[in-house]
Amino acid sequence: MSTDAIPVIETERLVLRGPEPADYPNFKHTFSSYRSRFMGGPLNAYESWMLYAAEIGHWRIRGYGMWMIHDRKTDATLGMAGGWKPAQWPEAEIAWIIWPDTAGKGYALEATHAARRYFYSTLGWEGAVSYLDPKNLDSIRLAERLGATRDDAAQTVDGSDVCYRHPSPAKLRNSQISDGIELEIQSYQNPLFKPKGFAID
Repeated sequence: MSTDAIPVIETERLVLRGPEPADYPNFKHTFSSYRSRFMGGPLNAYESWMLYAAEIGHWRIRGYGMWMIHDRKTDATLGMAGGWKPAQWPEAEIAWIIWPDTAGKGYALEATHAARRYFYSTLGWEGAVSYLDPKNLDSIRLAERLGATRDDAAQTVDGSDVCYRHPSPAKLRNSQISDGIELEIQSYQNPLFKPKGFAID
């Protein structure tokens, strides 16, 4: 699949498009920073380039992959979200990363929710997992807000991660989980809403 053929997903605030060469600087900045410590980083310049090339190539090999998250109003890139299944991965994963200066605004929740809906409704996935570092509490909280639960019986990638299993399409359909996700996304979309506490992506 060429990058031109990668589907585009739009939400209230976001546009999810395939990764392009122009998006690489923000990707490199993030993956060479402390922000990427739970995703194999920080990486040097060569490692960052190789990983970005893999992001693009994954679409060609698997027919799905990670979208670049863009702000609908400014077109600025905010992070990435989508599907990921390198060789030897036990199951197809839903993954995400938000750039350091755009975290805490609910973009990861909104983008990942939209990506999962696409995988379930368009590609016919019956489920998915997220492989997370047990110290990555923000991502664990996000997985739980998406309705995923820890599956200690599942095979992990390398034994140092934990597997969170996403609910099936049937469990999400007309469920409190799905309604709760939509309400939380709306709270981020409404500039008059000021949630208490610490915003977590």
